[in-house]
Amino acid sequence: MLGMFMGSGVHIAGDLMLKFAERTGLNSNLPPRRYLWTDSFAVCNFLALYTFSGDGGWLDLALKLVDQVHNVLGRHRGDDGRSGWISGLSDDEAREHPTIGGLRIGKKLPERRLDEPLDWNLEWDRDGQYYHYLTKWMHALNKVSIVTGDGRFRRWAYELAKKVHWAFTYTLPDGRRRMYWKMSIDLTRPLVESMGQHDPLDGYVTYNEIQATMKGEVQGSLEQEIKDIYGMIGGEADWATEDPLGIGELLSTAYKIAELIHLGYWNETELLIRVLRSAYLSLEVYGGVGFINLPSWQRLAFREFGLSIGLKSLMKLSKMIEINEKLSGIEDLKAIVKLLLQYTPIAEKIEKFWMSDEAKRSRLWREHQDINEVMLATSLIPNGYMGVNIQRDL
Repeated sequence: MLGMFMGSGVHIAGDLMLKFAERTGLNSNLPPRRYLWTDSFAVCNFLALYTFSGDGGWLDLALKLVDQVHNVLGRHRGDDGRSGWISGLSDDEAREHPTIGGLRIGKKLPERRLDEPLDWNLEWDRDGQYYHYLTKWMHALNKVSIVTGDGRFRRWAYELAKKVHWAFTYTLPDGRRRMYWKMSIDLTRPLVESMGQHDPLDGYVTYNEIQATMKGEVQGSLEQEIKDIYGMIGGEADWATEDPLGIGELLSTAYKIAELIHLGYWNETELLIRVLRSAYLSLEVYGGVGFINLPSWQRLAFREFGLSIGLKSLMKLSKMIEINEKLSGIEDLKAIVKLLLQYTPIAEKIEKFWMSDEAKRSRLWREHQDINEVMLATSLIPNGYMGVNIQRDL
């Protein structure tokens, strides 16, 4: 029996994660139901629960989930007509390099065929590969490597970064570098050609996260990929967004940047301030806080949990500034963090709203139950997902 612990938030998170494991075939005889975004957060949650409790059962679930994701989303769909690993490797080779061909999203519908026109209503439910889901999985694998001390997981994150970076990026006729938002399962063609607003920033920070923590598990580096993607986040990049999840991701990214500064890996203080200013502009002008007064049937819980997770990262960032001389002396940084801190009470309001029985009866909650409950758990125990290293305090 997996252990529970003191603290209602941690207890609730543990209960949510056990039910998720049962419901999605991770810890039951049900057919595995894997979805890369949700599973990335779930791995981090299991690591947090293990770190808090010392109960190895939680670590076992994290490792089992990694293995199941690779075996399900690293292979072609059963209704695809193709079989085997996406990478084309044999079983033995693929088990050594399970991410080297990328990973499917895990959507319900098969990917769009070459002869099918783009239908946006259908495309949201079609399979393929999303760059911003793949970076989440890189992050989760890196966290597993940190907790276990096993370099294989970081090597898999590295191999995934190497593969998908060059598959998703391309050069415009004028020489500018860009990246696609969604690619086919085999990474041979774009399914959505537009670029995700935050994808280059996400990739840049994630690649550096892997690079900063590598301890000889791989021969090589991500320097070429880092240099290439950095060119896509020039000074003109616009990261302001009206999406609560996007705002939260900006705040979570800011904490990663700050932690890498704190660890002495780099000195990207200007980038840190830019990201925080974009988050503040988003909250002030675009996002606002009006959504917290809307009824549940007009709200998507998992997008709001993205914001609450980010706001908790902001609280952690504020404490880091106090103890780090490189950060504490930057007045512009302290000023923007002070402005942002006024929004932190929203995190508790989001959690309280969605933990009510009435909110959970809404159709949208039930339709997105897995992602909603996993990200609620992350909001309650964000230290597994938050930052570069595992945060061991509650």
